Amino acid sequence: MKKIGFLSFGHWTPSSQSQVRSASDALLQSIDLAVAAEQLGADGAYFRVHHFARQLASPFPLMAAVGAKTSRIEIGTAVIDMRYENPLYMAEDAGATDIISGGRLQLGISRGSPEQVIDGWRYFGYGPQEGQSDADMARHHAEVFLDTLRGVGFAQPNPRPMFPNPPGLLRLEPHSEGLRERIWWGAATNATAEWAAKLGMNLQSSTLKFDENGKPFHIQQAEQIRAYREAWKAAGHERQPRVSVSRSIFALVDERDRAYFGGGNESRDQIGFIEENTRAIFGRSYAAEPDVLIKELAQDEAIAEADTLLLTVPNQLGVDYNAHVLEAILTHVAPALGWR
Repeated sequence: MKKIGFLSFGHWTPSSQSQVRSASDALLQSIDLAVAAEQLGADGAYFRVHHFARQLASPFPLMAAVGAKTSRIEIGTAVIDMRYENPLYMAEDAGATDIISGGRLQLGISRGSPEQVIDGWRYFGYGPQEGQSDADMARHHAEVFLDTLRGVGFAQPNPRPMFPNPPGLLRLEPHSEGLRERIWWGAATNATAEWAAKLGMNLQSSTLKFDENGKPFHIQQAEQIRAYREAWKAAGHERQPRVSVSRSIFALVDERDRAYFGGGNESRDQIGFIEENTRAIFGRSYAAEPDVLIKELAQDEAIAEADTLLLTVPNQLGVDYNAHVLEAILTHVAPALGWR
């Protein structure tokens, strides 16, 4: 395990039980947690993106702010739903954010998950072409985005521009060199993982995937990672790809931890339906004393296959407690997994 970061959904609710009661709380605390995570030695600050929900939805202003407040930690998403995105405008946002952060952006994109409203992307002005699905549309948007990030000119310049142009066709600006190699695809199936490999994207595998063979979640996920790496090799890419997996992991080191997570209610995989006819398997959570966690995590085949582990954090419990969660893992568990 080379890198460990956190993944926040950025929930907020006006409930008195929450430390995050508004969008302002969610955004500002996300920045504070990224700063704290960097100080603790964590490698990444990642944020989930959901529309029409009391969660983080517009990641680029947040990531740019994190980039301006930190100096080392990777900053990313897991994932941006490409059904909602204008890939050209997104390329400009991504380029600017990457430059602000000094080249630390690790951008996770995907077809996305079921949202809070029916066909929410239609409200954003997008819809699949005849004979295509919303997943086809997302992959097309992703391909346009990837092509744009190459930084090759494609637009015919105005012969009487407001400002002088460089020679030739024009590209979008600002262009951030190297960002194209730091794009990840969030894959729920083996087939989309292989597709991502062919296009030269890194792989993000979440705490759920389509149940393709009935095996335990971590084994299915490990098989997905191996299929992805085989497809990457077959595509002939020169660089080595990166692979991340997400997990809910809590080291029980004090009474707060035991009160919040000591019940062991989610210690097994769960089966459900994320769409009407799509059976999915959801990975278990881990919560135990550090010595027990080390033994359990050593048996997780997908963690062993990945190079990056994203710890999903309960952001509604506030920055201080989440920093404690990260510190407990980094101090008592991560070294035994080969980190650092």
